[in-house]
Amino acid sequence: MTIPLAHQPEDLFECYRQESGQVYMSGVQALARIPMAQVRRDKAAGLNTGGFISGYRGSPLGLLDKTLQQAQAYLEQHNIRFQPGVNEELAATMVWGSQQLHLSKDAKFDGLVGMWYGKGPGVDRCGDVFKHANAAGSAPHGGVLCVAGDDHGAKSSTVPHQSDHAFMSSTMPVLYPSSIHEYIWMGLAGIAMSRYSGCWVGFKVISETVETTAAVNLAHEDIEFVIPDDFDIPSDGLNLRWPDDRMQQDSRLQNHKGYAALAFARANGFNRVTLASAKPRFGIVASGKSYEETRQAIHELGLTDQQAAQMGISVYKVGMPWPLEPQGIRAFSEGLEEILIVEERREMIENQIKQQLFNWRTQNRPRIIGKFDELDRSLLPLDKELDVPMVAKVIAQRLLKLDLDLDTKAHLTAQIARIDAQHAASSQMLAPVSRTPYFCAGCPHNTSTKVPEGSRAAVGIGCHFMVQWMDRNTETFSQMGGEGTMWAGCAHFTDEAHQFVNLGDGTYFHSGSLAIRQSLAAGANITYKILYNDAVAMTGGQSVDGNLSMPQITHQLYHEGVQEIIVLADNPSEFKQSELAQGTYLGHRDELEPIMLRLREQQGLSVIVFQQTCATEKRRLRKQGKVAAIKTRAWIHPEICEGCGDCSVQSNCVAIEPLDTNLGRKRKINQSSCNADLSCVKGFCPSFITIEGAQVRKPKAQSQELMALPEPAPHVGLEQPFNIAVTGVGGTGVLTIGALLGMAAHLDGNAFMTLDFSGLAQKGGAVLSHVRLAATPEQVTTPRIVEGRADLLLAADAVVTVAPSVLGLCSQNTQAVISSHLIPVSNFVQDADFEFKQDECLDLIASHVSSQRHQLDFHKLALQQMGDTIFANVMLLGFAVQKGLVPVSIAALEQAVQLNGVAIDANLRALHLGRQLAHRGVEQPQVLQIKPSAPSYEDILTDRAQRLVSYQNQALADRYTNQLGRWQQLVDDKSTTNLSQSLKQVLASSYFKLLAVKDEYEVARLFSQPGFKAQLDKEFSGNYKLSLNLSPLGFAGWNKNLNQPNKYRMGSWMLKLMKPLSLLKGIRGTAIDPYSYHSERQAERAFVGYYVAQIERLLEQLDATNAAQILATIKHFDKVRGYGYVRAESMAAAKTQVAAELRSFSLDEQAYAA
Repeated sequence: MTIPLAHQPEDLFECYRQESGQVYMSGVQALARIPMAQVRRDKAAGLNTGGFISGYRGSPLGLLDKTLQQAQAYLEQHNIRFQPGVNEELAATMVWGSQQLHLSKDAKFDGLVGMWYGKGPGVDRCGDVFKHANAAGSAPHGGVLCVAGDDHGAKSSTVPHQSDHAFMSSTMPVLYPSSIHEYIWMGLAGIAMSRYSGCWVGFKVISETVETTAAVNLAHEDIEFVIPDDFDIPSDGLNLRWPDDRMQQDSRLQNHKGYAALAFARANGFNRVTLASAKPRFGIVASGKSYEETRQAIHELGLTDQQAAQMGISVYKVGMPWPLEPQGIRAFSEGLEEILIVEERREMIENQIKQQLFNWRTQNRPRIIGKFDELDRSLLPLDKELDVPMVAKVIAQRLLKLDLDLDTKAHLTAQIARIDAQHAASSQMLAPVSRTPYFCAGCPHNTSTKVPEGSRAAVGIGCHFMVQWMDRNTETFSQMGGEGTMWAGCAHFTDEAHQFVNLGDGTYFHSGSLAIRQSLAAGANITYKILYNDAVAMTGGQSVDGNLSMPQITHQLYHEGVQEIIVLADNPSEFKQSELAQGTYLGHRDELEPIMLRLREQQGLSVIVFQQTCATEKRRLRKQGKVAAIKTRAWIHPEICEGCGDCSVQSNCVAIEPLDTNLGRKRKINQSSCNADLSCVKGFCPSFITIEGAQVRKPKAQSQELMALPEPAPHVGLEQPFNIAVTGVGGTGVLTIGALLGMAAHLDGNAFMTLDFSGLAQKGGAVLSHVRLAATPEQVTTPRIVEGRADLLLAADAVVTVAPSVLGLCSQNTQAVISSHLIPVSNFVQDADFEFKQDECLDLIASHVSSQRHQLDFHKLALQQMGDTIFANVMLLGFAVQKGLVPVSIAALEQAVQLNGVAIDANLRALHLGRQLAHRGVEQPQVLQIKPSAPSYEDILTDRAQRLVSYQNQALADRYTNQLGRWQQLVDDKSTTNLSQSLKQVLASSYFKLLAVKDEYEVARLFSQPGFKAQLDKEFSGNYKLSLNLSPLGFAGWNKNLNQPNKYRMGSWMLKLMKPLSLLKGIRGTAIDPYSYHSERQAERAFVGYYVAQIERLLEQLDATNAAQILATIKHFDKVRGYGYVRAESMAAAKTQVAAELRSFSLDEQAYAA
């Protein structure tokens, strides 16, 4: 029997409409609700108020502006205007203006609730505004909340930041909610305090609170705040007025407003005792995230609240870290032997407590410790985020110094040992592979961030920041808006003549234009590359907050005095020269290299405006039908591809993925992620085919009849919190899994908290979601899963899962459902032979979870049964639910899918198919990821000999087999190690590749194969036209932009010439072969002779002691691949590497110089 759902919301906007009960909402939605709730309260009190919100996006508040835009209709209903700021300080100034409404004689409202938002560096930037505005004050019916998004661990920032001290320097009270559950109450309290005291109020949020989702109780919205009866407001009040002398403002601020805030905080219980002992000895003071970690740490030590209180532990929760209300902390401190202050990063509360209690008599004053103990030894770190085990260990260590009974001491000692063992195990974890964020497929930065050989570049804030780990000679970064000005500070003291600097268009509009002005004023020799891509892609694809067209930028630069302005565009014909500033050069982005070479030689400041739309934004617009579908695509002929990687060198694109074949690793284009930038086609390789008018053919899903399935029986209930870790890759729907689980728990009437660590997830980075389910909210007050406490692991990607931050959550009791599919990492872009170590990753996961794990290739399952891999994660979830591993009901989960509103029918089907798979089981080897055995030496020998007959003739095949027969005999005679088989396999493969060079005849033969068109039709549909991209040997001419021979796009007519050309293979290498006289072909033939000579010498030296080294040496020849100059460079590199190896064998000079 299906149990009715406890909650049945209409959509995901219930968080704005609902006025009572429990509501599903995220941290940013809670922030958006605060001003609406205040306007409703004001209306109930007879006031006609509105609101004004402004700020600048930045993690962990990167999506607040999008959330506010999505809530626009609800904001308008409450007379609230959202106006994003050009930058943080101008946004704060606008909010300051909202508090001046009552000075206008024509004001239409009694007051405006003001809200500012920004990440920590934005708070620093606003110091001047905050000091002025806070001194001026808030409006009596207004009030200002300044929401600061702090990133203590610099997960998505260039520096860790903590805003408490910046607010303190502006004399602004600081509120710090401990969880999303406190957001609305504390936000309303902050507004009320702002109105009462005249202060602007800081509101500190971090990812653990603002990037969480939970079912929030709205009861606190109706709370009546208490007006203090122990503080006298001056007769003229504390709010903003005019006229108002600056010294009078400062006098009010210093002598009254701060104390009014303290009185309000005291009257309304901002700080309070949450665990009281009848005989307190050991006090703990904590705020925000650290408070929730403290409470959980006590429970991690195996102590109930009652047991902790009996031991003499009391806990004091600080909701307003600055200024610290003195009466409450003094009352709490009485009778204590010691106070431990738990706070993250620099001290804020600790120093205030010491100041408050400094004048107490020594015999009455408790010992105060926090960052350091009583002997000035480090206790809690200044430079790291705190976590529950860290806090628990410190609490246990301090308790052991008290007079406790032996059993309690033994228990605490055992808990410390357990925490140490868990930490030691986590510290020793080393991931075989890591998933590094990277530019998206087709990203403009793949091209725009290139730097000429011998030059350096610097970066600032934006996606282009990632270029620093892409081997592009880009060093150092600055704060937002300081790009390039560091060069002005050192340029006159070095012989280095010039520097490039990358500057995003969003940053240019924010403040970067001033950096250009400063560099001009300093006379710096510098070239700015303004990366104009139409979107603020780093935080979610928002548009620039104002009018900023590419032509406008050129005019601004011209009137600033920039002497040379270059516009390089993806499609220059889209722009009119007349729209650009006088003297601006308009060209194609392919001209970047020679233009940079020229500009670095000239004096003064120059600017390149690189125009190309953000690939991710273009994809979004394409899905919405606002941008035309891709007209031209590229495809790699797998037989012609050499796997050299030059396409990745040219494009830097992650859509080019490995294709492992029996001839070695080739490359393919992931058409699903490809954005058709087509830079890959510049790779010096004839395997690229461009296709116009084609649609990517989706695999036809297998017909699967949906079975009637039994309701799963969850293995566990929610008497205790149930912890689920979800891992995967950004952009594949991993965050949706956590959202569905959270919503399902809410619909079932249970409590939940989800926390998403996504960082640069939209750049292909790692995603980790903590999902915690429980029967009541009191059981899940902190969203993070403690080390070793994950009950279930849903692993959609093995590489992300082997990170210590994930495996550390697991134990042998952790159930796991793992997708075994290999998702390539970005390392492959720069290393054609990168070893993905997928099996090693899967084995490592298996060693850290229960032996009853489930491991399948959900990627292939989704492709087979749904026709699209995007449904893989939903199928994985359905599988886990049907196995009874997830304590949510099917009805709730299906309703959650419907509320999510994305591809509802397809996702419901995927969910059911995942359940069906779990119910019926699966036997296909390819789905279970059972790899076929590797081919033997004999298999390789037979296969390659047959290929050489097709390539040339039987004589060449006989030459191959005879030579290998001799080498086989040498290996068998001289090597008795288990490497003999590997040696023979490598010899068979490498010798074949050198003999079967893909010259004009072979490329023509492969293009004329009957299966070629069938391969295309398998991937594409429609009435498409194809073109080849070839560089005729000896006739191509030179491409000065790419510094390589030209490639020409030739229509399908060229295919008609391929068959006749392939029939001329018989003259290959003879006197009548015109190509045989070209230096490329001569070098290739000579290299075969070099190879044979070196192999002979190596095998003469072979014995059991050096077999491994000889094998490694021969593998260098396997890296000889590619076409033209690419192959020439690989041959030269192989010679250098082999020569070095031969020296290590102590061969004479003549041997390795041959």
